[in-house]
Amino acid sequence: MNIIWHGQSCFQITIQKGKNNLVNIVIDPFDETIGLRVPKLEADILLVSHSHADHNNRKAVVSPAGSGQVPFLVDGPGEYEVKGVFIQGIDSYHDSLLGRERGLNTIYIIEAEEMKICHLGDLGQKELTDEQIEKINEVDILMIPIGGLFTISAKEAMKIISQIEPRIVVPMHYCLPKLKIEGLEDLDKFFKAIGIKKIEPLSKLSIKKKDISSEEARIIVFQIRKDLETKSSKLQRNLETKSSKSEKIWKRSF
Repeated sequence: MNIIWHGQSCFQITIQKGKNNLVNIVIDPFDETIGLRVPKLEADILLVSHSHADHNNRKAVVSPAGSGQVPFLVDGPGEYEVKGVFIQGIDSYHDSLLGRERGLNTIYIIEAEEMKICHLGDLGQKELTDEQIEKINEVDILMIPIGGLFTISAKEAMKIISQIEPRIVVPMHYCLPKLKIEGLEDLDKFFKAIGIKKIEPLSKLSIKKKDISSEEARIIVFQIRKDLETKSSKLQRNLETKSSKSEKIWKRSF
């Protein structure tokens, strides 16, 4: 399985199904009005957590060349099996007021290659309900917003992480160069909350079930796309590359 982050909450996941068959999934494609350039996105399956412009640019996603089909769209709760990939959408709230302020949000579970991914979308709840935790169940890779403002903050994300207890944590939806959403917290706040130093980001995560440890959790951070980088962010990434490892392992404290 290969995972690429395109900024904000947008991920592209490539799943191996059989020897020569690939399934491509895109989650929460953003609109260029937020200041980020939309990459070329091809998908067999498109997941949208909610209708805001930084998560719902459906027109940017096309079917893989030669497939002759439009991407299979999932934009709400329910259970789906598409091209051998199991997907579950779970109801949640975009705020801490039962949706009264920003409405609903869909949490997605993706099961493939004997691994389980959870993408929290723009979760605004300070904690998950017992019913949500039961539906999410054991997770290998958790994609979690940390920027606050319209979703949970870095500190609040720690509570959600402790509820889910994933093997791998991937932060998303935080401050980036050129992003026109003011007020989002940056990665430093998350690093401080979790008690680690800065780590070298990855351009792509290639992973198999055997790579995932049940004993220790890991933090994985993706690179800022080069076309989004400012001079200062390039310098910061170069310094991090020289001084740190690509993945940080920390002992579970929950």
